[in-house]
Amino acid sequence: MTLRTHPTAPPTPVGGDRWFRRYAVRSAPRRRLLVLPHAGGSASFYHAWGTSFDDATEVMVARYPGRHDRLAEPCVETMDELADQVTAALLPHLDVPLTLFGHSMGASLAHEIALRLERAHGVRPAALHVSSRKPPHLLAPRTLHTEDDDALIAEVRRLGGTEDALLDDPDLREIVLPAIRGDFTIVGTYGPRAATPVGCPVHAHIGEEDPSTTVADMGAWADVAPAGFDLQVLPGGHFYLTQQHATLTGAIARQLATTG
Repeated sequence: MTLRTHPTAPPTPVGGDRWFRRYAVRSAPRRRLLVLPHAGGSASFYHAWGTSFDDATEVMVARYPGRHDRLAEPCVETMDELADQVTAALLPHLDVPLTLFGHSMGASLAHEIALRLERAHGVRPAALHVSSRKPPHLLAPRTLHTEDDDALIAEVRRLGGTEDALLDDPDLREIVLPAIRGDFTIVGTYGPRAATPVGCPVHAHIGEEDPSTTVADMGAWADVAPAGFDLQVLPGGHFYLTQQHATLTGAIARQLATTG
């Protein structure tokens, strides 16, 4: 099968844009960037990304069920189901080259989506960016999702990235906990899996003080990157991308510029 960076004509739409927050560009986009949030995360966390790239780049951020305007929908609790659903919703947006960026849980999801696009739809992403997450063959099952709420909250606090106000207020915590537990179920039940390669270059990013993933872990993404690999190490912890926003998005913007 010959792979393309995008189809020769837009495919028939599947699903709806309830899956994506899209940031408008001034004219027809020449490329797209799909951002896949971390466990417990939402599209709003990545709001600043919508204005961080040039006018030729449309930014889309995935909106997972069980939070914000999808609060009434049940959370997805397996990586395969989430990857299948996001991939299906993504099909109408493959008329221009697509780059994927995933942080933490989102990195695993981005890899799974890239594999599905290549295998099932003959579309090779322009690039895969993975952040703060071990590659699939280094992952190990975890049971945190089976523990009580206090244990979940303690882990979220340890990693950072969630406002303390959401965790301290009982009413707000009750709203966000189902999504956190659902996402940690995905994380805990996914892997290890084979180091299945993707056909596009892979760019890895990590904070040098990440408490859950090491620089060596991120370097092992090279095992799934026969088309090219590089690793960016930045100051900070698991959520280095908040303090290092300009540096990280600048690196991604340089890669995007190579897609035309």
